[in-house]
Amino acid sequence: MGQQHLGYDDIKAASERIAGRVRPVALAPGHNGSDGGGGTDGGGLWLALEYLQHTGSFKARGAQNFLQAHREAGSLPDAGVTIASGGNAGLACAWAARQQGVRATVFLPANAPGVKVARLRSYGADVRLVGTEYAEALAACEEYAAATGALASHAYDHPLIAAGAGTLLEEVHEQLPGLDTVLVAVGGGGLFAGVAAAAREHGVRVVAVEPEGSRALHAALAAGRPVDVTVDSVAGDSLGARRATALAVDVARDHDVRSVLVPDQAIVRARQSLWEDRRIAVEHGAATALAALLTGSEEEDGGLGYRPADGERVCVVLCGANTDPATLAAPAAS
Repeated sequence: MGQQHLGYDDIKAASERIAGRVRPVALAPGHNGSDGGGGTDGGGLWLALEYLQHTGSFKARGAQNFLQAHREAGSLPDAGVTIASGGNAGLACAWAARQQGVRATVFLPANAPGVKVARLRSYGADVRLVGTEYAEALAACEEYAAATGALASHAYDHPLIAAGAGTLLEEVHEQLPGLDTVLVAVGGGGLFAGVAAAAREHGVRVVAVEPEGSRALHAALAAGRPVDVTVDSVAGDSLGARRATALAVDVARDHDVRSVLVPDQAIVRARQSLWEDRRIAVEHGAATALAALLTGSEEEDGGLGYRPADGERVCVVLCGANTDPATLAAPAAS
């Protein structure tokens, strides 16, 4: 359990471990216009509807892989599992723990969305609200694990978590064997690392998309190592890691990865367009990947957004939907 390397064999092992325990990803064709098809011609844009996953996000994959692997190894303690999370990873951990008959104690920032806190409690988790940033919740979680012997999971910084997330790309590639590029939002880098490890095996380019105000991976690649960043973004509740995991940075260096940034206004626009055009309600973090296609023409040279080439087959991962739909309501007519 102590390995810190992530390879394709880890993705395949995770696929076998979680088979039948998660929902296979559904794909929907995109189109030009408000979906931000850029230079992609007809049928070239696809949406991976991972927000339909158990607990409302891709995190269910990593949580299942993590707990299943520990159960196989006989290393699930009586004190249960504990995790710090902006919300989605905690939901996934609590859900998987309930399936395994394991206690779950989840630490969140006190400003976490109420919808996530309520759902956590519905899964039977012991919810503890600490501080105003993920890093503060993480410190409290680490203290709890040390004091109680609970198994410490992580929102993104663990090979088993990342490998579980990478199973998403395996399923996408099975349905789209001619896929050229996948766009994925990045917070701490667990989803990105897993997706990139699987994508390399299949010759798929990865575009790592982050908000301008929450750029942990982008800053790490510029510095040549993980560094702390400030977090100030509308997507901060799910993409608000101060520092990208070293695992994600290593994967980004070794794979065909492009790191791009998007402004908050593009994230808001992408989220709203998904609702208005498709009645898809996702959180801002999930809309961040799509926002790259809304940003990637004039501003591309500045590291903002992504513009696909004509004929490029692109898949955008819509990774989570734990949001308040009321925030998507159209403004009242004047």
